[in-house]
Amino acid sequence: MGASRGIGLELVRQYTSAGRRVIATVRDDAGRERVLALGAEALTVDVANPASVSGLAWQLDGEKIDLALYVAGVIRRPNALTPPTQQDFDAVMHTNVLGAMQAIPQVAPLVADAGGVFAFLSSSMSQIGSVSNSGSWLYRTSKAALNMAVAAAQHDYPGATLVTIDPGWVQTDMGGGSAPLTVEDSVRGLCSTLASVTAADKGRLLHHDGRRASHW
Repeated sequence: MGASRGIGLELVRQYTSAGRRVIATVRDDAGRERVLALGAEALTVDVANPASVSGLAWQLDGEKIDLALYVAGVIRRPNALTPPTQQDFDAVMHTNVLGAMQAIPQVAPLVADAGGVFAFLSSSMSQIGSVSNSGSWLYRTSKAALNMAVAAAQHDYPGATLVTIDPGWVQTDMGGGSAPLTVEDSVRGLCSTLASVTAADKGRLLHHDGRRASHW
Protein backbone atom coordinates (compact mmCIF):
# COMPACT_ATOMS: atom_id res chain seq x y z
CA MET A 1 0.00 0.00 0.00
CA GLY A 2 1.34 3.39 -1.01
CA ALA A 3 2.99 2.57 -4.35
CA SER A 4 2.42 5.77 -6.28
CA ARG A 5 5.96 7.14 -5.94
CA GLY A 6 9.25 7.00 -4.06
CA ILE A 7 10.04 3.84 -2.13
CA GLY A 8 6.67 2.28 -2.89
CA LEU A 9 7.05 2.67 -6.64
CA GLU A 10 10.63 1.37 -6.54
CA LEU A 11 9.44 -1.70 -4.61
CA VAL A 12 6.98 -2.33 -7.43
CA ARG A 13 9.76 -1.89 -9.98
CA GLN A 14 12.18 -4.28 -8.30
CA TYR A 15 9.64 -6.97 -7.49
CA THR A 16 8.10 -6.95 -10.98
CA SER A 17 11.60 -7.04 -12.50
CA ALA A 18 12.25 -10.15 -10.42
CA GLY A 19 9.21 -11.82 -11.96
CA ARG A 20 6.90 -11.41 -8.97
CA ARG A 21 3.20 -10.75 -9.37
CA VAL A 22 2.53 -7.39 -7.71
CA ILE A 23 -0.77 -5.83 -6.63
CA ALA A 24 -0.14 -2.20 -5.77
CA THR A 25 -2.44 0.41 -4.26
CA VAL A 26 -2.42 3.99 -5.53
CA ARG A 27 -4.35 7.14 -4.70
CA ASP A 28 -4.97 8.58 -8.15
CA ASP A 29 -4.89 8.01 -11.91
CA ALA A 30 -1.31 9.26 -12.27
CA GLY A 31 -0.12 6.70 -9.73
CA ARG A 32 -2.15 4.00 -11.44
CA GLU A 33 -0.47 4.73 -14.76
CA ARG A 34 3.01 4.54 -13.22
CA VAL A 35 2.25 1.20 -11.57
CA LEU A 36 0.61 -0.32 -14.64
CA ALA A 37 3.57 0.74 -16.78
CA LEU A 38 5.78 -1.47 -14.58
CA GLY A 39 3.58 -4.50 -15.17
CA ALA A 40 1.84 -4.52 -11.79
CA GLU A 41 -1.87 -4.60 -11.01
CA ALA A 42 -3.34 -1.48 -9.43
CA LEU A 43 -6.04 -0.87 -6.83
CA THR A 44 -7.17 2.62 -5.85
CA VAL A 45 -6.99 3.11 -2.07
CA ASP A 46 -6.42 6.27 -0.01
CA VAL A 47 -5.05 5.12 3.35
CA ALA A 48 -5.89 8.51 4.89
CA ASN A 49 -9.57 7.86 4.15
CA PRO A 50 -11.10 5.16 6.39
CA ALA A 51 -13.97 4.57 3.97
CA SER A 52 -11.50 3.92 1.16
CA VAL A 53 -9.42 1.49 3.22
CA SER A 54 -12.55 -0.37 4.32
CA GLY A 55 -13.11 -1.51 0.73
CA LEU A 56 -9.72 -3.19 0.46
CA ALA A 57 -10.80 -6.65 1.64
CA TRP A 58 -13.38 -7.16 -1.09
CA GLN A 59 -10.93 -5.94 -3.73
CA LEU A 60 -8.53 -8.68 -2.58
CA ASP A 61 -11.17 -11.36 -2.09
CA GLY A 62 -9.77 -14.82 -2.83
CA GLU A 63 -6.10 -13.78 -2.78
CA LYS A 64 -3.33 -15.40 -0.75
CA ILE A 65 -0.49 -12.95 -0.21
CA ASP A 66 3.12 -14.06 0.31
CA LEU A 67 4.36 -10.55 1.07
CA ALA A 68 2.32 -7.45 1.91
CA LEU A 69 3.89 -4.02 2.39
CA TYR A 70 2.41 -0.92 4.01
CA VAL A 71 4.57 1.90 2.68
CA ALA A 72 2.33 4.97 2.91
CA GLY A 73 3.62 7.70 5.20
CA VAL A 74 3.71 11.46 5.72
CA ILE A 75 5.95 13.72 7.81
CA ARG A 76 5.67 17.08 9.54
CA ARG A 77 9.01 18.50 10.70
CA PRO A 78 8.60 20.95 13.65
CA ASN A 79 10.44 20.07 16.86
CA ALA A 80 9.10 20.10 20.41
CA LEU A 81 9.41 23.88 20.62
CA THR A 82 6.34 24.05 18.39
CA PRO A 83 3.10 22.24 19.29
CA PRO A 84 1.59 20.32 16.39
CA THR A 85 -1.58 21.70 14.94
CA GLN A 86 -4.60 19.43 14.95
CA GLN A 87 -4.45 19.40 11.14
CA ASP A 88 -0.85 18.16 11.14
CA PHE A 89 -1.51 15.65 13.92
CA ASP A 90 -4.49 14.20 12.08
CA ALA A 91 -2.65 14.04 8.75
CA VAL A 92 0.36 12.19 10.20
CA MET A 93 -1.54 9.87 12.52
CA HIS A 94 -4.23 8.98 9.99
CA THR A 95 -1.74 7.89 7.35
CA ASN A 96 1.07 6.46 9.47
CA VAL A 97 -0.96 4.75 12.19
CA LEU A 98 -4.71 4.61 11.60
CA GLY A 99 -4.35 3.54 7.96
CA ALA A 100 -2.06 0.68 8.97
CA MET A 101 -4.34 -0.39 11.82
CA GLN A 102 -7.32 -0.44 9.47
CA ALA A 103 -5.41 -2.41 6.84
CA ILE A 104 -4.25 -5.13 9.23
CA PRO A 105 -7.61 -6.90 9.77
CA GLN A 106 -8.29 -6.84 6.04
CA VAL A 107 -4.90 -7.93 4.71
CA ALA A 108 -3.29 -9.97 7.51
CA PRO A 109 -5.70 -12.94 7.12
CA LEU A 110 -4.72 -13.22 3.45
CA VAL A 111 -1.04 -13.15 4.45
CA ALA A 112 -1.67 -15.76 7.14
CA ASP A 113 -3.35 -18.03 4.58
CA ALA A 114 -0.08 -17.99 2.63
CA GLY A 115 2.18 -18.19 5.70
CA GLY A 116 3.63 -14.92 4.50
CA VAL A 117 5.12 -11.65 5.75
CA PHE A 118 3.31 -8.35 6.35
CA ALA A 119 5.83 -5.49 6.65
CA PHE A 120 5.20 -1.87 7.57
CA LEU A 121 7.62 0.92 6.74
CA SER A 122 8.80 2.46 10.00
CA SER A 123 11.94 4.45 10.80
CA SER A 124 15.01 4.42 13.03
CA MET A 125 13.55 7.71 14.31
CA SER A 126 10.91 5.63 16.10
CA GLN A 127 13.41 4.07 18.50
CA ILE A 128 12.90 5.52 21.97
CA GLY A 129 16.24 4.27 23.26
CA SER A 130 18.25 6.29 20.73
CA VAL A 131 16.59 9.71 20.50
CA SER A 132 19.23 12.35 19.73
CA ASN A 133 16.93 15.35 19.30
CA SER A 134 13.28 16.39 19.01
CA GLY A 135 13.29 16.98 15.25
CA SER A 136 10.14 15.76 13.51
CA TRP A 137 8.74 14.77 16.90
CA LEU A 138 5.25 14.14 15.53
CA TYR A 139 6.63 11.79 12.87
CA ARG A 140 8.78 10.02 15.48
CA THR A 141 5.70 9.54 17.67
CA SER A 142 3.64 8.14 14.81
CA LYS A 143 6.27 5.57 13.88
CA ALA A 144 6.72 4.49 17.51
CA ALA A 145 2.94 4.00 17.64
CA LEU A 146 3.09 2.01 14.41
CA ASN A 147 5.75 -0.29 15.90
CA MET A 148 3.46 -0.97 18.87
CA ALA A 149 0.39 -1.52 16.70
CA VAL A 150 2.22 -4.13 14.60
CA ALA A 151 3.78 -5.89 17.61
CA ALA A 152 0.38 -6.09 19.30
CA ALA A 153 -1.48 -7.24 16.19
CA GLN A 154 1.01 -10.06 15.64
CA HIS A 155 -0.65 -12.05 18.44
CA ASP A 156 -3.94 -12.23 16.52
CA TYR A 157 -2.38 -13.51 13.28
CA PRO A 158 0.00 -16.34 14.24
CA GLY A 159 0.01 -17.69 10.68
CA ALA A 160 1.63 -14.49 9.39
CA THR A 161 4.87 -12.74 10.32
CA LEU A 162 4.24 -9.05 10.99
CA VAL A 163 7.28 -6.75 11.14
CA THR A 164 8.16 -3.10 10.87
CA ILE A 165 11.15 -2.15 8.73
CA ASP A 166 13.34 0.94 8.53
CA PRO A 167 14.35 1.94 4.97
CA GLY A 168 17.15 4.21 6.17
CA TRP A 169 17.56 7.88 5.30
CA VAL A 170 16.58 7.90 1.63
CA GLN A 171 16.68 10.44 -1.22
CA THR A 172 12.92 10.86 -1.56
CA ASP A 173 10.63 13.88 -1.30
CA MET A 174 10.44 13.10 2.42
CA GLY A 175 14.14 12.35 2.99
CA GLY A 176 15.56 15.12 0.83
CA GLY A 177 18.43 15.22 -1.64
CA SER A 178 21.16 15.14 1.02
CA ALA A 179 20.15 11.70 2.29
CA PRO A 180 22.93 9.09 1.94
CA LEU A 181 20.81 6.33 0.37
CA THR A 182 19.34 6.27 -3.11
CA VAL A 183 15.85 4.87 -3.44
CA GLU A 184 17.24 1.98 -5.48
CA ASP A 185 19.81 1.01 -2.84
CA SER A 186 17.32 1.29 0.01
CA VAL A 187 14.81 -0.91 -1.77
CA ARG A 188 17.45 -3.49 -2.67
CA GLY A 189 18.23 -3.69 1.03
CA LEU A 190 14.56 -3.88 1.98
CA CYS A 191 13.94 -6.73 -0.46
CA SER A 192 16.97 -8.64 0.79
CA THR A 193 16.03 -8.18 4.43
CA LEU A 194 12.42 -9.17 3.84
CA ALA A 195 13.57 -12.32 2.08
CA SER A 196 15.51 -13.22 5.25
CA VAL A 197 12.60 -12.84 7.68
CA THR A 198 11.88 -15.82 9.92
CA ALA A 199 9.33 -16.54 12.64
CA ALA A 200 11.86 -15.22 15.18
CA ASP A 201 11.33 -11.73 13.72
CA LYS A 202 7.61 -11.56 14.52
CA GLY A 203 6.67 -8.13 15.83
CA ARG A 204 10.22 -6.76 15.51
CA LEU A 205 11.71 -3.65 13.94
CA LEU A 206 14.18 -4.54 11.20
CA HIS A 207 16.57 -2.31 9.27
CA HIS A 208 17.10 -2.20 5.49
CA ASP A 209 20.65 -3.53 5.91
CA GLY A 210 19.47 -6.64 7.73
CA ARG A 211 20.12 -5.51 11.29
CA ARG A 212 17.46 -6.33 13.89
CA ALA A 213 16.69 -3.55 16.36
CA SER A 214 18.00 -4.37 19.82
CA HIS A 215 15.73 -1.80 21.44
CA TRP A 216 12.80 0.36 20.48
